[in-house]
Amino acid sequence: MTPNEEWGLIGKVAIVTGGGAAGDGIGNGRAACILLARAGAHVLVVDRELALAERTVAMIEAEGGSAVAASYDVTQSAQCEAMVADAVSRWGRLDCLDNNVGIGSKGTVVEETEENWARVMHVNVDTMFLSCKHAIPAMIRTAGGGSIVTISSISALRPRGLTAYSVSKGAVIALTQAMAVDHGPEGIRANCVFPGPVYTPMVYARGMTEQARETRRKASVLGREGTGWDIGAAVRFLLSDQARFITGQVLGVDGGATLVGPSRAS
Repeated sequence: MTPNEEWGLIGKVAIVTGGGAAGDGIGNGRAACILLARAGAHVLVVDRELALAERTVAMIEAEGGSAVAASYDVTQSAQCEAMVADAVSRWGRLDCLDNNVGIGSKGTVVEETEENWARVMHVNVDTMFLSCKHAIPAMIRTAGGGSIVTISSISALRPRGLTAYSVSKGAVIALTQAMAVDHGPEGIRANCVFPGPVYTPMVYARGMTEQARETRRKASVLGREGTGWDIGAAVRFLLSDQARFITGQVLGVDGGATLVGPSRAS
């Protein structure tokens, strides 16, 4: 592997939460891990299931990249603190954080239970709050600043019967922009990516029918599905020096799905 110096990521340290995926599948987090490593970064691949993170690391190491697998529960503040300390103790600094953890949910505000509402908010929003809460001071202390990417969803802009999920992903956008304003003077950039109809292991693990997959494909004005690689590429760009003057932005990687009617963007 010969890293591309133009990314400005050689020797930098990145944490990617939700960096595993089932089997050899390419999810958003796994793709980001691989692409960051290809650009020369050291990557702490974090997943609740260590075996999934280890598979990502094996893929990176097969290409000559640098990565370590770790299992942390990012719903817990102490675990997020330990995760950040792990990266700093291994490589002496922290430059980048990619927040991928999230779960889905269906139902209207009437149908949704209070318990599940709280769970979705905890997993989809609190994990990003807690990871950033501990990562930002470490970035400032060890690297003089850094870059953060959060993963939202097209559902934040086009609600479609996934109320708790849509609200949580809208909160992710607000959190990202608040961090960009609050911590920009300290050298921290924060940006958000919202995927559209992207075919990843998390999507097809739910047993998607070919008809549903075709509907998703048609949601894109390009007439095709996205993949984890598309999201990973956007993440790498936003974390890199190529995006050094970009902060507080929400980047849609959706094949143009938000340009057409909500009924098509299933």
